[in-house]
Amino acid sequence: MPQFAMITGDVTYTPGDGQPIEIPRGRVEVDLAPDSATLSWDALDGVAGVTAIPRTQFDDYVRDGKITLTH
Repeated sequence: MPQFAMITGDVTYTPGDGQPIEIPRGRVEVDLAPDSATLSWDALDGVAGVTAIPRTQFDDYVRDGKITLTH
């Protein structure tokens, strides 16, 4: 079952070997696995953004208050 969170600070992901890209502030859907967190959001009109980040990085963002889990 998906859960949701709010991006409330500077949260980035790095595609491949590229530069970090910021995830826009706002509501995201979160799918947690033991080793990763998949985040999805509305990037533009009708365009979905999606990325997977290491679970440790996700947990750091939560601990630092940059991602707030919602119920």
